[in-house]
Amino acid sequence: MTKIWTAIAPSPKGTRIIATRGPGKTILKATLRTDPRHHRALPTLLEALALWEGTAVRGALIADEHSTTCDTSLFRDLYADLEGAPLFTLDVVWGRHRHPGRDGLGDFRDLRRVLAKEVAR
Repeated sequence: MTKIWTAIAPSPKGTRIIATRGPGKTILKATLRTDPRHHRALPTLLEALALWEGTAVRGALIADEHSTTCDTSLFRDLYADLEGAPLFTLDVVWGRHRHPGRDGLGDFRDLRRVLAKEVAR
């Protein structure tokens, strides 16, 4: 079964998440609050995707000039909860400034590029 690829892009306006089955089929697009209320929210989300789809998740948490200065605990809380995570891997990758869609969730084209470049390697 094909791995699930996930890109997580925090910003001051919210955290955008896209998950695909391999490089092609989108299975989840979401815009969530900037800062999760619980330190285990991100690992739990990735574990839930793995359990739901029955395959491993490979993810990229995108850091850029906006996400590393915005008020988010994703980077601060990340490493304590990733030790020995059997259902997913998550790498922090440096990305350029992202341009979310103007209406609705947008097309997430920028996050798809990160998936193709960083997660597929």
